[in-house]
Amino acid sequence: MIGLDTNVLVRYLAQDDAKQSARATRLIERELTLLKPGFISLVVLVEMCWVLQRLYAATDAELLETVADFLGSARLQVESRAVVQATVQRLRSLKSKAGFADHLIVEIAKNQGCSHTFSFDKAAVRSAGMQLLV
Repeated sequence: MIGLDTNVLVRYLAQDDAKQSARATRLIERELTLLKPGFISLVVLVEMCWVLQRLYAATDAELLETVADFLGSARLQVESRAVVQATVQRLRSLKSKAGFADHLIVEIAKNQGCSHTFSFDKAAVRSAGMQLLV
C-alpha cells in the first residue's frame, strides 16, 4: 500500500499544474493496483475537501461524489471505510448546512461508542446532530 498526501489528490482532481497533475494522474490511474493500492487517511480526506471547497469552489455535492468515487475504487483504500461510507449515506439523506468534516466527526464518535458529540458550532449542532455545549 502507498500513502497519498492531500496535494497528490488535489493535483489529480484539479488538474491545475501540468507537471504535478500529470504525475499524480499516472500514479493513481496506472501505478496503483489491487495489490498495491493507494491509502487515503481521514486527515487527508478532510483536508482535501477543505482545499477543494475553499480554493476551487467545489460544491458539497461534488465533494460527496468525489469521496463516494474514492470509496468505490479498488485501487484506493480509505481509512475507516465503513465510517466514511456512513458519512456519505448520512449526507445524501439529509439537507444539511454542516459540511463533510462535521458529519465525519459525528460518525467517528458514534463508531467509537460515544453517545453524542458536543460543539459550540450552532450550525454543526443543527445540521450534523451534535449537541450544543452551554
